[in-house]
Amino acid sequence: MSSYTYPGVYVQELPSAVHTITGVATSIAAFVGWAPMGPTDEAVLVQNWSEYQAQFGGLYPNVYLGYAVNQFFGNGGSQAYIIRIVDNASATPCAPASLGTKIGGLTLYASSVGVWGDNIQVTLTLSPADHTRFSILVQQVITSGSTTTTTTLENFTNLSFNPSDPQGNYVVAVIDNDSNYISFIDPSTGAGPSTGPTGSPAAITATKLSGGKDGDVLYPTAGSTGAFEDALNVWGAAHIPAQSGIPLLDGVFFNLLAVPGMTDAPTIQKLQTFCQSPDNRAFYIVDPPKSATVSGLGGTGPVGSSSGSITAEPESSNSAYYFPWVSAPDPLAGNRPSLFPPSGFVAGIYAATDASRGVWKAPAGIDAGLSGVSGLQYTLSDSQNGTLNVLAVNCLRNFPVYGNVVWGARTLDGNSSVGSQWQYVPIRRFALFLESSLYQGTQWAVFEPNDETLWGQLRLNIGAFMQGLFQQGAFAGTTPQQAYFVKCDAENNPQASIDQGIVTVLVGFAPLYPAEFVVIQIQQMAGMAPS
Repeated sequence: MSSYTYPGVYVQELPSAVHTITGVATSIAAFVGWAPMGPTDEAVLVQNWSEYQAQFGGLYPNVYLGYAVNQFFGNGGSQAYIIRIVDNASATPCAPASLGTKIGGLTLYASSVGVWGDNIQVTLTLSPADHTRFSILVQQVITSGSTTTTTTLENFTNLSFNPSDPQGNYVVAVIDNDSNYISFIDPSTGAGPSTGPTGSPAAITATKLSGGKDGDVLYPTAGSTGAFEDALNVWGAAHIPAQSGIPLLDGVFFNLLAVPGMTDAPTIQKLQTFCQSPDNRAFYIVDPPKSATVSGLGGTGPVGSSSGSITAEPESSNSAYYFPWVSAPDPLAGNRPSLFPPSGFVAGIYAATDASRGVWKAPAGIDAGLSGVSGLQYTLSDSQNGTLNVLAVNCLRNFPVYGNVVWGARTLDGNSSVGSQWQYVPIRRFALFLESSLYQGTQWAVFEPNDETLWGQLRLNIGAFMQGLFQQGAFAGTTPQQAYFVKCDAENNPQASIDQGIVTVLVGFAPLYPAEFVVIQIQQMAGMAPS
């Protein structure tokens, strides 16, 4: 208690009951697939195409990952986590690229497995003023025919062999923590050196790394026992390292999942379950088989390329299916058109719509135009679109005025005969947004005294968040009472729940349903009889 001694005014700062809830991001994508370079033991965030090229090698012939990431950024995406998978069971497994000359007795490796490391050249130069200090120059040397191109990637200066270097430039710590291309950690095992460098630094002329192997290039296949499916690590294969593939997304906040070209039904089911988990609350954009046809899907509804349902509840509510594949220029084939799975394009449309209109707006319509495309695999008619739409197949359409657009907004739970409350993509994604935002924004309430004071604070803060969304037009209804409610009182928090340490907050909202069918009624007026 404060002590008041002199007559006058005392100013005190009191804790506020306001804990602002901020809406989470809604369009952070995760892309999974094979790439020629890059880390295989972590999810790496890239924020533009140039970053992806630098870390994962850009486009690779007939491998969809690089193309899909490029299409995502080209259609409005801004943030993507990349999971690089490799074939650990290959007869020619990925091996690290190793330096022929060691630095202080320690082997220097390329930072990740793959033949890309054979293009890395390292030069060690002693400092003229102090031969205990040195610099390491990292360059990329690419020879094509008679032309050799050398590009400087990194340059680390004033390095030391001393682990207690007063300037903090111990060579092992600097290279392992700061370099994107070289490391003293063996990428095939994840093990670093057990001892430090020995002796005195010795100059090394430009020396290329060698011994890198890609192993088999992985492609999605039609069987859940394929190398690509195994490397995704949703099946828990014994020979796959635990910290690889999809599990690398555990603990990473993302909203959208795309595995470009993945059409194997059992694997799609596993990925749907992964997204449905309360730890993820993500939305999976599903590609159809390249061989899928209008008549085939019209008879079966959404299907994968092997047996198994991809529309089983409740997992299917967190995914959506887009058809057909997209024709786009292929830079690796002289910009001649090639067919690509739609997930990369569609993920970019999701992100662009979220940014311009909000997650409650369907990522479809004349504003959802596909960029960087030359056409579609099939040109659908209205009647074909109608057949597929009610089966929860979201169609990509070409219209004379608007070009190629996304023309469907149903989840895989959106078959008209099911009658699911999660029939539409924007409603499901908006609910996931609310869940994640409220989950993150109410952590402060844990371990607070469970009484009316806490209930009132929860009503206040969640209500303020919901009111902000109402003012942005996120709900149906013209008044807050029609749009949402927040209930946290003695009625839904009886003493029995309090005794168990539980506080319950009921949050309701009126979703905005997309105008999927616009009906214009025209009738002829009767002529006016003369007076």
